[in-house]
This record gives sequence, structure tokens and C-alpha cells, in this order.
Amino acid sequence: MSEDARFEDGREAPLNLGAFEADDLGVISALVQDAVFPATEMRFAKSDRRFALLLNRFRWENGAQLEAERVQSVLSFETVQSVASQGVSRADKDTVLSVLAVEFVPGDAPSGQVLITLAGDGAIRLQVEALEVVLRDVTRPYRAPSGKVPDHGA
Repeated sequence: MSEDARFEDGREAPLNLGAFEADDLGVISALVQDAVFPATEMRFAKSDRRFALLLNRFRWENGAQLEAERVQSVLSFETVQSVASQGVSRADKDTVLSVLAVEFVPGDAPSGQVLITLAGDGAIRLQVEALEVVLRDVTRPYRAPSGKVPDHGA
């Protein structure tokens, strides 16, 4: 009999998670909440039907931590048919965007839309043939420049 993985087991290992269902995407959404990225670090490879973001992700999986850490991660979406955005300007290279949530809005199964909600009323909408998402850490964790844990004033 095997034992399920525990949340604590992943603390020091880089994340490499996939989502093929809306419930799984909820886990990824929680892990990328408060991730920041320059507007220049998003790419739509139309011929490959892939959209990707290079994020500076807050390491929420550390739980109650002594030091606020971030890690660079790639959040990629497959089977992307189109991309639209609101309140996002790629022209300003100094624009830094912050992820609030990622959710799947089903259409005619298995297609639908992935909605990436950003702070400041921005959003990115992906029309997808099917939900296929990967979140993968690509660097070692580093101390968050602010030294602070994001606070939503709950």
C-alpha cells in the first residue's frame, strides 16, 4: 500500500505540476497567486499553440516561513487557439504584472477559456482546445527583494 505525498514533502524540491482538470488548476492558481512578471515575459507561440509566462513566484508551499522566498517558474498552457488581454500593455517594458488567480471556464467539452486575473483590473484570456497546464520551477529559490510575505488584508 502506498502513501499519498504530503505537502511538506515538496518543500525543497522544485515544483513540476500539471493540470488537466479545473480542480487541478485550482492548486496551480494558489501556487502562482502573487507571482509577478514583466509584461515582456509572456509569449504566444501560435504555431505550437503554446502560451507561457516566466513568473517570479512567491513560494507559498513553504507555509509559515522565516524568510520570504521567490523562485522563477514557467507557467505554460498548451492547445491555445487564441489570446486576448485587457489592461495589459506590452509596450511599456517597465510594467510589472501580478497574478491574482488562474481559472478555467468550460465551453463545449473539452474546450474552454483560461482566465488569468491580474492585479489592477488586468486579465489575460486564453481560448483552449482542452485544459493542459504546466507549472515548473526553473531556478533555485531566492530571498524576495521586498523581504515580505504578500498580504491581502484579510
